[in-house]
This record gives sequence, C-alpha cells and structure tokens, in this order.
Amino acid sequence: MPVLPSWLAEPLWNQFAALLPKRPVYHPDHPLGCHRPRISDRVVFDKLLQLLRFGCSYEAIADTTCSASTIRSRRDEWIRLGVFSRFKQIALESYDRIVGLVLDQIAIDGAITKAPGGGEVAGRSPVDRGKQGLKRSGMTDGYGIPLGRVLSGANRHDSPLLAPTLDLLDGLGPLPDEITVHLDAGYDSAATRAELDGRGLHGRIAHKGEKAPIQAGQRWHIERTHAWQNSFHRLARCHERRTIVIDAFFDLADTVIAVRGLIRRSWKTHRWDARPSRCP
Repeated sequence: MPVLPSWLAEPLWNQFAALLPKRPVYHPDHPLGCHRPRISDRVVFDKLLQLLRFGCSYEAIADTTCSASTIRSRRDEWIRLGVFSRFKQIALESYDRIVGLVLDQIAIDGAITKAPGGGEVAGRSPVDRGKQGLKRSGMTDGYGIPLGRVLSGANRHDSPLLAPTLDLLDGLGPLPDEITVHLDAGYDSAATRAELDGRGLHGRIAHKGEKAPIQAGQRWHIERTHAWQNSFHRLARCHERRTIVIDAFFDLADTVIAVRGLIRRSWKTHRWDARPSRCP
C-alpha cells in the first residue's frame, strides 16, 4: 500500500527529481566499469516518505531494493545540497501563486513531542516525567499552511522562541502592510507585546486566567497544523539526533501538507492533465 496517493506522490516526486543533480548509473572512475549500479533516487525518496510517515527505523524500512546505509547517505547528500529546504520553498511559492498565502493573519504556537534518543535540540520534557523531548515553535498562515519552525528543547518556554520564529517571515518575500499575529495565553506578557510593536505587527493574544474557546480567534489553524505534522510519526516521536536531519524531515512533511492543500483547494477552480477525477 503506498504511503501517499498517486495524485499527491507523483507531483511531489516530479518536483523533487528536478532539484537533484544528474548522476550516472555506474561510477565513471571504476576500473572495470561493472560494479553495482547506483540505487535509483526514486527508490530512496519513497523510502524517506515511508520513514516520515511510519516513524520506524532505517533498518526496518530497508529491503533488497535499498539498504539502510544508502538511505542515510543519500539523505545526507540531499541535505548538503539544500534540496529539502528548496523543495519546501518551491511548494510555498506555488501555493502562494495559485491559491494565495493568507499572510495578514499569522498563528504561532509551540508543540512538545517525544525525543527518546535525545539529540542536539532535545531537553527534559515538563509533560513527560522529565524524559527527553523536542519543542517546535511553529508558524502558519491564516489557513494553516506551515511557514516554518524553530526547534528547541522541550524545557524551553514558548515566549523566548517568538522572536526567532518571527524572523522566518523575512524569507517569505513581500508581506502585507498589516499583519496580525494570533497567540495563546503563554505569550501574554509585556515582552511579547514589545516584540510585536517593535516589528510593526498587531497581536491578538489570549489573556491568562480567562477561559476562551480556541475558535474565538485564528489560533486554531496552528493547532490543526500541529496535528497534521504529528500524523507523520517520525516527527511525533523523533529518534533523529542532528538538527539538520530533523529540519529536513520537517521540510518534507511541510511540503506534503502544502501541496496537498494546494491540490484540494484548486481542484474546483483549475484544470490540469493529472487532475484527480474527484476532489481528494
């Protein structure tokens, strides 16, 4: 059973393949020219999607078509080339061009997940009996399309992560003149308001001690996006130890979410050759 339906997997692979450098099937410097052929990039890409979705180990996902060491080495090669970050950037640009990012309404919030193996950005989790955990300070547009995240240990408070998260707006190109940032009560402080005022942003912050439904503002979009990201089990229970690898898997997951949203929202307004016969 495929990890993703073909209407989503094929456009993802077509764009990802366009970012990869050309490699010969056999290494040209081999003296005999008859050594083992290079494993197909499509096979490794499918394995990475399986790892992302199921959260299992590299050894568990490896088979006769591709070994665990090949998956790791090809993953690291693509990270060095900046393929994953560029992949996500193209997805956001395409979404913005066809549907339009809702950048005048921004939602930011933190989410804590498990990190059993520790790692560079892991810390003692205050909600998991002090076990190792990972916090991500995520940012979405007004519909819930993930724009980026800042990784930190689970023992970090949300408020100090607001400034580096807002810095991610600089890479999104032209921004609206007025932007409203929706935050929960964890950001209800004078420091947060000063940070927003210094950047010329409007803040809609829930007040501490006052009960309010999450639907009262636009903050529920980031909560839904956290749920989308946690459906990829490698992010919900992260065994990776290096930050660059974790970011690569997040970029891959965010790209899947953005392209899926793009296809679903443009299904009734656009026509293309590979358009699904019914709304996905």
